[in-house]
Formats: sequence, C-alpha cells, structure tokens
Amino acid sequence: MKNKLMKAAALVMSLTMVAGSCLTVSAAELSAPGEYPIVSEPIDLEIFTMSMPNVEDLQTNDFTKYLEDLTGIHVEFRTGGRDDWEEKLNMDLQAGDYADVIMGVGPNIARYGVKEGMFIQLDDYLTDEYLPNYLKMMEPYGLDMTRETDGHIYSLADINVCYHCMYGRKMWVNTRYLEEMGCEIPTTTEEFYDVCQKFMEYKPDGIAVAGAAEGWYSRMQDWLIDAFVLMPPSSYTLGVRDTVALDKDTGEMVCVATDDRYKEAMKWINSLYQLGAIYDGDFTQTAEQMKTLVNQPDEPVLFFTLGTISDAIDAATNPDFYKDYAAMAPIAGPDGTRIAFQTPNPGVSSGAFVITDKCENPEAALRWVDFFYSATGDLCSQYGAEEGVDWVLNPEGKLGLDGEPADYEVLNVYTSETQNHDWQDIGIRVAPADYRLGQAVDADVDIHAPEGLEKLLFDASKELYEPYGGVGNIQLLDELKLTDSESTDISVIAVEVAKIIEESSVAFMTGARDIDAEWDSYKDSLEKAGLQDLLATYTAAYERSLGTAE
Repeated sequence: MKNKLMKAAALVMSLTMVAGSCLTVSAAELSAPGEYPIVSEPIDLEIFTMSMPNVEDLQTNDFTKYLEDLTGIHVEFRTGGRDDWEEKLNMDLQAGDYADVIMGVGPNIARYGVKEGMFIQLDDYLTDEYLPNYLKMMEPYGLDMTRETDGHIYSLADINVCYHCMYGRKMWVNTRYLEEMGCEIPTTTEEFYDVCQKFMEYKPDGIAVAGAAEGWYSRMQDWLIDAFVLMPPSSYTLGVRDTVALDKDTGEMVCVATDDRYKEAMKWINSLYQLGAIYDGDFTQTAEQMKTLVNQPDEPVLFFTLGTISDAIDAATNPDFYKDYAAMAPIAGPDGTRIAFQTPNPGVSSGAFVITDKCENPEAALRWVDFFYSATGDLCSQYGAEEGVDWVLNPEGKLGLDGEPADYEVLNVYTSETQNHDWQDIGIRVAPADYRLGQAVDADVDIHAPEGLEKLLFDASKELYEPYGGVGNIQLLDELKLTDSESTDISVIAVEVAKIIEESSVAFMTGARDIDAEWDSYKDSLEKAGLQDLLATYTAAYERSLGTAE
C-alpha cells in the first residue's frame, strides 16, 4: 500500500469539499463530515493524558495550537507523568472530578465504563459521520478487539505496529570500553559475568549494568532473566507484574516467577550483584534518573537496558558518546537457550481514547480525535504540522525501511531533548506496519545520527532479536477482557501477587534473602495471596477470547 498516504490524503481533501448544512448535535453545531473547522463556534474540551519529559508544555505546544486552529476546539490538559498517571487518573475518577476525555493512557474500562458508566458507550458513534478515518484505519483489525465483556465498545484503539517495538527489550553496551578492555560483546551468561568482572577492575567506580524500575523496557533484570526463561512484562490485562503466562507445552496458565528457571536466574543475577556489577539504584530509579546516570562526564556505565538508545543519549547533542553504544543480542543461558522478548500484541490495543459522561459534546470530541487517524495526522502530531518543513509525502527517489518506495520523509527528526514543537509520543499513535516501514531512510544513512535512529532500531531488531523470538515454552498473553466481577475479584489479588514477586525478587537478587533457603516459603506466600484464583481467572478470560469457554 505504497500510495496509502497519498490516496487517504486525497480522500480527506475531497471530503472537505463536500457541501452541506451543519449538523446540530449536543451543545455544538458541527460541520459536514470531513470538513474543518469542526464547530461553527469555538468550544472547550478537557483532556487527561500522559506528559513526557521531551515535551515542554502541551498547552502552548505548536501542534496543539495548529489543531485548535484547524478544528475550532480549544483543549485544556490534565496530565500525569509516566510513573504516576494511573494514580492521578484514578484519583480524579474516584473523586468525581475528571476530564471530558481520556487519551493515550489505557484507563480501567471494566470498572469505570462497564460497571460504573462513567465512560460512554461508543457503538452508535462508530459511523462515517463522526469517525471516517478511524473506521478506515481499523478495517484490517476489526472493531471487535475493542469490545468489552458486556458486548459494547467504550474506546478507540491505538495503532502502532512498530517492528522494533515488538523487540523492545534491548541491552546496549559501550563498545569502546569493550575494545579498551580487549573484550568481545558477550554471548553467554558466563561471558557476560566475565566482562562485568573485567569492567569492575578496569573502572572500579563504574556501573557494569544499569537499569530503572520504570521506563520503556528499562528493567535490566527482565533482560537478564530471559537468558533462563522468558520474563513476562506488566500484564496487558491488569497492568501489574504478576508474571502470568501460558505454558505452550501444557496449555495451562503459569506464574513464571515460581519456575525453577526463574530461581536460577535470580541466583545468577545475585552473583553479578555480589561482584559489584549491579547498581542498587537499578531497582528504584526512574528512566530519567538512569539517563542522568549514563550521561555523567566520566561515562560510568557499561551496559544499560532501554527500548531505544535515544531515551538515554541524544545523538544530536552528544554524538561521540552515542556512537560508543551498540545493541547486543540476547545471551545464552546455562542450557544454551537464547530467548528474545517479543510482544504478543501486533501493536493494536483498545483504551486509547474514551469519552466520559462529563463531556457535553461527544460528537465533536470524536470528530476532533479522528484527525489523528487521517493520512497525515500521525505525522503532524509526531513531528510537526508543516508539510515541507517537518515532513514530505512521497519523496522522490527515496526508499523506506522495507526497501520499497518511501511514503514519506521526516525532516524534523525525533529528539529526546525537551522541545515544544510537536507531541512526539504523547497521545495516540496511528502507525500501521506499512506506514512505519514506509518512512524514507537513505541507504547510506549514518545510524549514529538522529535521522538514522529508525534504521538502527530496525536493524538491531531484525539481526539480533528476531532470530530468538518465540523460543521456549512460555507464551506471553495479550490483553484479555475481564468482566466487572472478575476484575473486582482479582484486582487486589493481582496487586498483592505482583508486590510479593517484586519485593522478593529484589531481595533475592541483592542477597537480602537466601533464595535456596526461602524458595518454598516464597511460593507459599504467593499461594496464600490467591495465586490459584488469579490463574483460574486468566484461564477463563483466555478461553473466552478463544471462544472455548463453557
């Protein structure tokens, strides 16, 4: 679909030319479908979304102003950070003081939508009158994946079929340090230990392995555990690290954190900790704090985990340091197994946009958000709204990441530094696979330059991680739709199970608890917390998703 952007752009342009009287809906008078501005008189819309460190101020952002001028809808923002948005949003909802719409964060729809009716049902609004771009974008995936257990739809989907995101759990290594130490990139747990040991001798005040408690694939322990058994991420269903997954060999739900291979991973990581290779802050710091750590003048870090190097080091402002780091493939564990984390979700998920019962103009809100699903909506929100300055369509003679003629070229490249021109990763992503792969990349682009980031991540994923994806018996679970009673019954259990796993894992990795002596009592504590009930609920929801539930 190499001409997808051009065709869709033409469709949007033709729709704007449609003549017709305005529609009177709710409190606002709307223009004809596809026509801008959306409202004849300006209206306000309050949005809750997640803020990001590299966006200075959503309220004064250039793209925000562009969207307001385009649509006639003025947006006011409530925000929470990457680490606290859920807490802030739930406090708003529980207090009854919440925004008109919630965007880009994935709220608890089973509770606030299905049960309490605070989120409105969108079934009757899913028409070309309000969401022509969205419906077109969702054709390959179907709308049923956004349907809740009561049969209704409460949210629009986020579409981000990002190849390198599928293999987002990556380790980065300072290759200059390796060269100075006379070492190769390690390929096994034994080699990894040896390199860390040499680094601690080479740089006694350094940090061999850096990570963070929260951040985009920033947990170093998850990458290390994968050398023994595939470590599940936070549950796509419950949003906690309960480590529940499907055992492909038995067809049963299991808790990976009770697997003997997980136990061996804890013991190996403890050996790294005892060596002094693992920094205590890895278990508590944020990704921003890790970024500060990595960028200290004495460059203290050998390995660090992040989904993209650009979240730690900026290629534009620190190019030489940026070039020192390279992605490395998963390492083989003691039995020779090499496992690469691979997301179970193709990149399409519900919960990206919900409208609350506070919203006086739901139709206008839907017409507003439909812009993001247009041919150029993602380009405008990610990079800026000015064609020819921020991006161009169908650049002549340029090829995409997939080697086919490019659909577009980005001129205003992504930066991890604070800016106020565009939203970048805030809000909704609308990036199907052909769109992501259709970004122009020069064949000889410098992968260590800002404009080479997509190719760097694509190549690392293709060459280093894809060969080891899907290995082993553990199958990660996609988002499962729970009934309100299921969600109520297990939400507390899941939090408690995750808390026991998290606190115990840190104690095992640091040696504060002897894993051999306390392994059985640890597993017993999970049973007492209700682990079997949690597994049973996951099983019921999974069978329901397959249509096999009785």
